[in-house]
Amino acid sequence: MHKDIAMNRRGFLKIVGISTASSTAVLTGCSSASSEQGGDSTVPKGKMSYRKLPSIDDTVSLLGYGCMRWPTLPSPAGDGNVIDQDAVNRLVDYAIEHGVNYFDTSPVYIQGWSEKTTGNALKRHPREKYFIATKMSNFSNNDFDFGVKMYHNSFKDLQVDYIDYYLLHVVGSEGERSMQKRFIDNGILDFLLKEREAGRIRHLGWSFHGTQAEFDKALAMHDDVHWDFIQIQLNYSDWKYAKGANVNADYLYSEIAKKDIPVVVMEPLLGGRLSNIPQYIFTRLKERNPNGSVASWAFRFAGSPPKILTVLSGMTYLEHLQDNIKTYSPLQTLTDEETEFLDETAQMMLQYPTIPCNDCKYCMPCPYGIDIPAVLLHFNKCINEGNMPKSSKDENYAKARRAFLVGYDRSVPKLRQANHCTGCDQCSEHCPQKINIPKDLHRIDAFVEQLKQETLE
Repeated sequence: MHKDIAMNRRGFLKIVGISTASSTAVLTGCSSASSEQGGDSTVPKGKMSYRKLPSIDDTVSLLGYGCMRWPTLPSPAGDGNVIDQDAVNRLVDYAIEHGVNYFDTSPVYIQGWSEKTTGNALKRHPREKYFIATKMSNFSNNDFDFGVKMYHNSFKDLQVDYIDYYLLHVVGSEGERSMQKRFIDNGILDFLLKEREAGRIRHLGWSFHGTQAEFDKALAMHDDVHWDFIQIQLNYSDWKYAKGANVNADYLYSEIAKKDIPVVVMEPLLGGRLSNIPQYIFTRLKERNPNGSVASWAFRFAGSPPKILTVLSGMTYLEHLQDNIKTYSPLQTLTDEETEFLDETAQMMLQYPTIPCNDCKYCMPCPYGIDIPAVLLHFNKCINEGNMPKSSKDENYAKARRAFLVGYDRSVPKLRQANHCTGCDQCSEHCPQKINIPKDLHRIDAFVEQLKQETLE
């Protein structure tokens, strides 16, 4: 890597890097009921569902591989890579063997190593066997030269001479991180349009996290720019009941569909939150389909709309990959009655005040060492499992209080817990879910201190 971009990238990765020790798989859970992984060795071959939409002359597997959650090593390799390359090679080989041909990465995923690792795994296969998607992830620097160097470095790390799907990453913010500042005023969008014209980018689009106003602005550019595809967060919970500052997916999808633009789906499981669910909702889904995993409901929902090109899943373990392949080999489109059933399920989940953390780790690393995702996910786990201490008058309060505190110490090392938050708020602006992270960390810390005091009493 060229020296000056390496220096820029190191600074950049301070914003979006992760801790290897805190890496969390998409479908992992904390109890036998809510963490069911599904999948077995009898995975069909040659039955993968594909989409070929009129505006894109590609036959794309409905299951896409999200490369943000590759398995990691206990300690970095000799070159500093935190990703287990051998494990990634095995997953990629298995995915391609079973029909998966779309791989989505970014210069900033997994401490900046995802592109290189993904490229190493894919180069072992014929180039025509797969499509690569990567991104202009210039969150920290609006400079034209910085963006162009990031773009060229993607080719180097991925070891390709063209990129199939290139995205403007996380469109939707305002101010200095707006689309206007990051891509238009500095000339980067004009540069990328010329690269598409030259054939080095086959399809140009953007991923969305942000306000409806910014979404509408970016979509309105279609008549002049011609977006080839758009990537949105879509799942049965966010379809009508998006939390926080997120925009309902039914609005996003319908507006994109009006312009006949293919849609790529991210977060079909909400970072695992639609598989790590309360016990009675888990039972409800299993009773309806005993032979399918709980996760398969979410993937069937995400794959059913006709304008969906592919559904991304960050599959850390083979069981996750197997289960999702089975769901899409082939896809059984949801019936109207099943769609209504999932809408009712989403409404039930609104009763649980979980924090909308998808474990993307964009908030990491914290300058004070806090493992932010681990803290928030432990809080959510206890809510979903019914282990949240509520009142000392409750019969099971003492048991729930102990379970919360013991589980907290096991899930998050003491030096990385919420009590170390200073409120500097360097994390919130990087959160795609627009969580007020310091506020939630302080709320959780106050709750923990209350439980500790009552233990002493």
